[in-house]
Amino acid sequence: MDSSTRRQATRQKLYEAAVTLIAEQGFSATTVDEIAERAGVAKGTVYYNFASKTVLFEELLRHGVGLLTASLRTAEQETAARGGSRVDALDAMIRAGLVFIDRYPAFTQLYVAELWRTNRAWQDTLLVVRREAVAVVEEVLREAVDTGELSPEVDIPLTAPALVGMVLVAALDWQSFQRGRSIDDVHAALSLLLQGRVSGVGPARP
Repeated sequence: MDSSTRRQATRQKLYEAAVTLIAEQGFSATTVDEIAERAGVAKGTVYYNFASKTVLFEELLRHGVGLLTASLRTAEQETAARGGSRVDALDAMIRAGLVFIDRYPAFTQLYVAELWRTNRAWQDTLLVVRREAVAVVEEVLREAVDTGELSPEVDIPLTAPALVGMVLVAALDWQSFQRGRSIDDVHAALSLLLQGRVSGVGPARP
């Protein structure tokens, strides 16, 4: 393993340790010593990779939302490769979001909580990475409107974050209160909302 790969592996351990501890006890209460101990590294290793706990958390947000954005993009691209519609792509992105949240529940809890705080040093970074994730959904929505799959009345700047927020909140509720349900159940329920069929008057999907 070369030095670059080793460093990336170490940073991943630190991300995982930090996100778990901060989810458990909050940012202020979490110390660098605890992060190092949880990651199984020396305290100096934390500072070698990140200038401070704040920088570590800021990079953690970049890393986590970057993974989410990449998973949404992959779902969109795989749907296009299969010849699926833009609405099919949105549906695939909903599932990709659920899979991501199921894999990284602690990160998702932190991300949602931090979105509503305005006094953090990393707020600007959070807004940038949030915008990148939402932009992927906006792009597909715009294409769906342009191709006539969705109504031109769709308010894209509001609908894109609404879809992302729907997945985030529904998945957190699933994780916290409905763990007996499968990811297929949750996806099916959100898919109905996407298809506009909750009222029972929408077209049946083939």
